[in-house]
Amino acid sequence: MAEKIKVLQDEGRGEITEKKSRFIATLRPVSTVEEATAFIEEMKKKYWDARHNCSAFVIGDNNEISRCSDDGEPSGTAGRPMLETLVGSGIHNVAVVVTRYFGGVLLGTGGLVRAYRDAVKAGIEGSPVMEKIFGIIYDITCDYNSYGKLQYLFGEKGIIPVDTIYEADVVSRVIIPLEDEEAFIKNVTENLNGKATFTKGETAYYTVMEGKTLII
Repeated sequence: MAEKIKVLQDEGRGEITEKKSRFIATLRPVSTVEEATAFIEEMKKKYWDARHNCSAFVIGDNNEISRCSDDGEPSGTAGRPMLETLVGSGIHNVAVVVTRYFGGVLLGTGGLVRAYRDAVKAGIEGSPVMEKIFGIIYDITCDYNSYGKLQYLFGEKGIIPVDTIYEADVVSRVIIPLEDEEAFIKNVTENLNGKATFTKGETAYYTVMEGKTLII
């Protein structure tokens, strides 16, 4: 598993105009080839009157699957630069369709490559991108006298608990980066003088949005 990956939170869109041709980039998160293919067909139906609907997608935490299509543009002038731009952005599990409405002026090979790259960049800029971090869940239990120290440690490390339960003791559910696991437990144990107990949970991806920790 990758320690951190960037993905789309939702669909995004961007548009550029080059010598009267419109290039509309639509991006959508996908997790399978079937989802990517269905999205591409959906865009072709939506923009049925366009000259071209070129596409590219990458799937997998390490881009294990990648495909692209020039959809009638000269070979190598659309799909390949679109795919290279996706990979270069660091975003995973994403598909993009760039729709071109021809403006009557030929762009040439170099012009097409630049236009399709710039369209994808515009689409990325118009998309909600988030970072997923691979971490491990822990329930940390301590008494109320030690809870203030635990809260301070959370703030110091930028950790926002997923949940907190107040009963006879306080139970804080957190998820921390897998690479920080050993150091984090040692730090809490030392600062709370051994008065914390740890219940190890599952590994998962998570993100922090609007002051909340969300397990994905």
